[in-house]
Amino acid sequence: MLLSATLDDRDHDAAAVAIARALAINPRSLEARSLIAAVAYVEDRLDDFDAEVARVLAINAAYGDVYRMAGNLAARNYRFPEAVVLVRRGLEVDPNNTRSYAELGLHLLRTGDEPAAREALERSFAEDPYDVVTYNLLDLLDALEEFETFEVGDLVVRLHRDEAPVMKHYVLSLAQQALEDLSARYGFRPTGPILIEMFPRHDDFAVRTLGLPGMIGALGACFGSVVTLDSPRARTPGEFNWEATLWHEMAHVITLQMSNQRIPRWMSEGLSTFEEKRARLDWGRDQDLGFATALNEDNVLSLRDLNGGFSRPETISMAYFQASVLVEHIIDAHGETTIHELLRAWGDGLDTEAALARVGLDFDSLQASFDVAVEARFGALRRAMQGPEEDAPAPDDVDRLALLRSLVDEHPGSFPIQMSLGRALREVGDTDAAVAAFTAAAALAPMATGASSPRVPLAEIAVEQGDPGLAMDHLVAHLTYDARDIVSARQLAGLAEDAGDDVRLRRAYELIIEIDPFDPTPHQALGRLAKAREDYAAAVREFEVSLAIGPLDRVATQIDLAESYLAGGRADEAKREVIAALETAPSYERALELLLQIVEAG
Repeated sequence: MLLSATLDDRDHDAAAVAIARALAINPRSLEARSLIAAVAYVEDRLDDFDAEVARVLAINAAYGDVYRMAGNLAARNYRFPEAVVLVRRGLEVDPNNTRSYAELGLHLLRTGDEPAAREALERSFAEDPYDVVTYNLLDLLDALEEFETFEVGDLVVRLHRDEAPVMKHYVLSLAQQALEDLSARYGFRPTGPILIEMFPRHDDFAVRTLGLPGMIGALGACFGSVVTLDSPRARTPGEFNWEATLWHEMAHVITLQMSNQRIPRWMSEGLSTFEEKRARLDWGRDQDLGFATALNEDNVLSLRDLNGGFSRPETISMAYFQASVLVEHIIDAHGETTIHELLRAWGDGLDTEAALARVGLDFDSLQASFDVAVEARFGALRRAMQGPEEDAPAPDDVDRLALLRSLVDEHPGSFPIQMSLGRALREVGDTDAAVAAFTAAAALAPMATGASSPRVPLAEIAVEQGDPGLAMDHLVAHLTYDARDIVSARQLAGLAEDAGDDVRLRRAYELIIEIDPFDPTPHQALGRLAKAREDYAAAVREFEVSLAIGPLDRVATQIDLAESYLAGGRADEAKREVIAALETAPSYERALELLLQIVEAG
């Protein structure tokens, strides 16, 4: 297990020590020598790889596992096409290796060749029907028969047939936008086709990705030319924003291919996380406060240890954020082209130290400049997250309030103390003072999201005081940083609709669709807004999606759709929709009037 972890962290020196201990016990160990060959392969020392393979085959001429193990390590380093080639070479040596067929099937799935993957997996399953991963993958391939396929340019999108009518436009449109924008930014066009599969069941996504259910914290994965991700239905609305996830994975497509699949994980995840935020501020990871707290606790990873942070459950979440901060620092300090040069350096087979040297950097100098940049960016927030631990509250609210007020007097710049005071004041009904505390907190940490956001209680207070305009101001400010808060988005939509504020209504409903596209109401509302501004193509799309989900008033939505068809010059489709509405409601006046209009227009 320790050896596996060191290989996953690309700590090949530590792995070499462990392998040497095994060889000291048994110099003819086929497994140990195969691991030596595998490490040589992923380090692009191909002559050493061939020499070690020859040593292994001299001991056992039928030991095809030497190639299988190299393929396994190549795949763990995201070099999936090479893994396919290696395992097939192993099958030439040992054509009956059931394990090799199983792993070949998994590698082929990750390169997008599902027919060949099924063939390899079925061959393995016929001889070993008790292998859980093989069984899961074959079951998953059967489930994919229920998916519909859509192709546009280099993109192949596969969606479950129950979700396709709702999701196809949004997924295709966003994936195309990401592909075009990111290709232009990096000056690199990835090789297609690029397969995107979205799963309504999280465990299906996990099996498609790793062969086993689980992967609780994961939302998406990319293998270079294959992207897999949860659909919005795979999670409770508000857990994630599927558009941000898809954009993140499309960034991986660019950087993995541009680096010939050799980019280290810290840069890969750092770039994708950074590109989320660069695309939209509210897509950025909401970990600023956590990172500031980690800085105060001296609990931030060193840059040399950053890659290892992705292998430890207790550090992986912060590793994503810290890596994105590092990427942003490199771009700010050294220019965007430095990132591109690093990607090409890894693609040329250089290790990270050599790649950094090529662009005039090294870990030590980068660590020094990063520390300065972090303090400049997070220093004020770091200080705002400081403050004394609040003493255990006394039984009565007066004493607790007195304690909090004294703490605020002593530490007026402490975000957590201001938030605690605001909540306590609100509980006892001192609304004006609560507003003052929450306003102070918002000034200290305007990017606070979720339950930490002072903007949410400020909006609630504004509603209670009969000031919906101010409530909307607070909600808009909050949602500027938080693209997952569906409760606040729905509150904003309700307030904007009451106020007749079409701009904020549109923003709220668009955000709701990003989080929960299977709610028909936002689609109906956006369709009507689009129709009002004479954007009939958008109106048609939204009304069609609403009908596919099942609106509360189906007949009214059918007529909305028919009117949009007609205004867009699609009279035959308008007539069809009107007749369908009249079958349900024969005396519906809007439908009868529209049908007459269509007939008179010829």
